[in-house]
Amino acid sequence: MSRRVPLFLNNQCIDSDSQETIPVTNPATGQIISDVPCTTPSEMEQAVADAKTAFQSWRNVAVPERSRLMLRYQALLKEHHDELAEILSQETGKVFEDAKGDVWRGIEVVEQAANVAPMLMGESVENVAAGIDTVSYVQPLGVCAGITPFNFPAMIPLWMFPLAIACGNTFILKPSEQDPHAPMRLAELFREAGAPDGVLQVVHGAKEQVDTLLTHDDIKSVSFVGSVRVGQHVYRTATDHLKRAQCFAGAKNHMVVMPDANKQQVINNIVGASVGAAGQRCMAISVVLLVGEARQWLPEIRDALAKVRPGAWDDKDAAYGPVISPQARQRVLDLIAQGKTEGAQCLLDGSDCTVEGYPNGNWVGPTLFSGVTPEMTIYKEEIFGPVLCCMEVDSFDEALAVVNNSPYGNGTSIFTDSGAIARRYRHEVEVGQVGINIPIPVPLPFFSFTGWKGSFYGDQHAYGKQAVRFYTETKTVTSRWFEPSVQAGGPNMTINLK
Repeated sequence: MSRRVPLFLNNQCIDSDSQETIPVTNPATGQIISDVPCTTPSEMEQAVADAKTAFQSWRNVAVPERSRLMLRYQALLKEHHDELAEILSQETGKVFEDAKGDVWRGIEVVEQAANVAPMLMGESVENVAAGIDTVSYVQPLGVCAGITPFNFPAMIPLWMFPLAIACGNTFILKPSEQDPHAPMRLAELFREAGAPDGVLQVVHGAKEQVDTLLTHDDIKSVSFVGSVRVGQHVYRTATDHLKRAQCFAGAKNHMVVMPDANKQQVINNIVGASVGAAGQRCMAISVVLLVGEARQWLPEIRDALAKVRPGAWDDKDAAYGPVISPQARQRVLDLIAQGKTEGAQCLLDGSDCTVEGYPNGNWVGPTLFSGVTPEMTIYKEEIFGPVLCCMEVDSFDEALAVVNNSPYGNGTSIFTDSGAIARRYRHEVEVGQVGINIPIPVPLPFFSFTGWKGSFYGDQHAYGKQAVRFYTETKTVTSRWFEPSVQAGGPNMTINLK
């Protein structure tokens, strides 16, 4: 019998009154793990009201004390690291090592939240005019909200609420309805670290609950990670309602392989970057551009991918797990079939993949296409599965043009031994995150996650200094202090700058 996922309101796990639920299934077995409720309108209203009330006191808590909360939280996350990874594995299907990486990358952001004080420092100039000084202060916004996807249920919530709360805001998290258990455990550990009532709230549901967060007058900012279609809806709706929004949407990440690159290193990196996490990463390499003689490496790339096999979360020999749902699997299979129909050569087909002992799992085997062109659906669509498209080009300039013509700009990489080529690629490519001989260039959290073009809607990116700017306002104060005795002046409002 499945258990019902609670809400997390005012530091308590609360049973929702909702009669509408969504089943949470194990992607490897198809079995229902639990039912997640669609939070009722009154419960949504209560979550916002409690967060608004908590903000009035939390904003005045000293910055060092907020940082100490994050230090305690970081320690608890490390202590419960493997527990969180196991919870995450069973609801996402990720193999255990991959799940541990998901948790760890979130912990790294909490470490930055613990060091928030230097990023909250304002600026000052003495004597901007005679006897007049100007100083700026960084202050929190109020109630912030985050809507997170299924593929990183620990890391992406930890991208959001620790920094927002460390800046003095309160936060409402709406995790993916497909894997809510890891985010709920994150909230429980935050309470254990000493978070005050109402500072973090967790609600569940689907579009209705998301739209409430996007339109509620008392919510000041919205962070979102997910698909292009939903990301555009979130951005337009939030900004139409005068909220700040940062929306991380689709991706189609290219790896350029020059013929002077180390072939074995290239092949090893292609395998992990394309099918790792079943390809369900917004930074996965989904297109490889083989330049010149590097196109001769295709048979070896195929052979390397053919050795990779999916499996259950606790199978130490499995490279990756199932995709998240039967619907996601069918979408991947439909795109594979369409690629064949449109003329791409399927050198390795994972459509009929099975895993012994798990007949109902959402399995897709490694799949490799060659002869892919930009007009094909498998090139234009974000497949979000273990499918790699290979394109063969004659020159570096041709490869660069393909990448720059893509509507997406999340991540890219180039493998080469030429410093001149690497520098030119880094300078000219129209993508926000670039790896040189590194396949997935996700920056550590003292930088920011900086996707471009159709991969991001908004002005300030996730984590790092940009996130602090996103979650704060700047107040500028200009002041002058008079001597005890001054002569009366006229009604002149002009400051003498001489």
